[in-house]
Amino acid sequence: MPRAFLIVIDSVGIGGAPDAERFFNGTRPDTGANTLAHIADACAEGRAEQGRSGSLSLPVMDRLGLGAAIRVASGRDAPGLGADPTGLWGGATEISPGKDTPSGHWELAGVPVPWDWHYFPDTLPALPPQIVAESERLIGVAGVLGNCHASGTEIIARYGAEHMRTGQPIFYTSADSVLQIAAHEDSFGLQRLLDLCQGIAPMVHAMKVGRVIARPFVGTPETGFTRTQNRHDYAIAPPSPTLCDWVQGAGRHVYAVGKIGDVFSMHGIDEVRKGPDDVLMTHLSDLVNDAEDGSLTFANFVEFDSLYGHRRDVSGYARALEWFDTELGKLLPRLRSDDLLIVTADHGNDPTWIGTDHTRERTPVLGYGVGEKAIGNVMFADVAASIAAHLGIPAQGPGVSFL
Repeated sequence: MPRAFLIVIDSVGIGGAPDAERFFNGTRPDTGANTLAHIADACAEGRAEQGRSGSLSLPVMDRLGLGAAIRVASGRDAPGLGADPTGLWGGATEISPGKDTPSGHWELAGVPVPWDWHYFPDTLPALPPQIVAESERLIGVAGVLGNCHASGTEIIARYGAEHMRTGQPIFYTSADSVLQIAAHEDSFGLQRLLDLCQGIAPMVHAMKVGRVIARPFVGTPETGFTRTQNRHDYAIAPPSPTLCDWVQGAGRHVYAVGKIGDVFSMHGIDEVRKGPDDVLMTHLSDLVNDAEDGSLTFANFVEFDSLYGHRRDVSGYARALEWFDTELGKLLPRLRSDDLLIVTADHGNDPTWIGTDHTRERTPVLGYGVGEKAIGNVMFADVAASIAAHLGIPAQGPGVSFL
């Protein structure tokens, strides 16, 4: 019985979104953003030399059709990505009114977002008073710190010492539809932070804010603070059954690698494997060996986005892409003859762009297991329909299979 592996390389956009002018970083529209092409430009021009050198080298994904996908999505060539495709290749266009994690993942899983997300204003304070009051009720500590738009690393450096002294949690948001709460794992307590985020999530979700994210950290004012791997996302539930539910409803097993379980609020998920991206690659490698017949493995590699895109670190993003390409090359020969593996992304996050927000872009769709096949520009929801067709189960969303 065939298996499917759906891998989201978080934020790896390829430009060309037809509605990019409606999405902004500050006052600049996302028109012209192109995460992969601009990284390739920077590498070719010697502007991405920290920890790596030379042109962007992604031979495995390029042989599948990455360079060709960039051309069909955005109409431009990317230096070093010019191989003749041997796999399934194309671009994917999102219709959901967001450029965020839930919108992208849900639509890739067959469910476009049917509402407009709520975003907290870039003001002081940023959050409505009822959210602060609910925090006070849940933990018995008056007030919160921050209450503003901020970078996660910057705000714990700014408020970490005061947080440890007062016990007040650090609340912050961003251009995403999100509330993030940071607290010290030892002085505040990891479980207490998780309970706070879970407790406040229903109020925040009712506002159509996509996620409440627990952001634990450790350290001291003297040595500095560091975020840990114990992040947990409390996401609003998808509005209708997704690919994960379709597969599970057909009596098949669904493996979630990375933050997939959080993004789908565990709907349709049987088993979760977490960790940093290098550990996630080990989990994915194990599942290539061990995943059940007929199963879906749904993986997200987040560090392209969280460590490099938002921080506008071109060299780091290029290093991560080259690492992933090398690891993917080790996986492909081990797949079974009837397996399907698709690599795609959920949005863009061009590290050469202004600001720190995601960028509205098309994303690549690269497939292994069905031979060479050009699919052009498809819809995000077509990914779910195609995986369902491969697994031989009914698709319930608006997508059409490109297999």
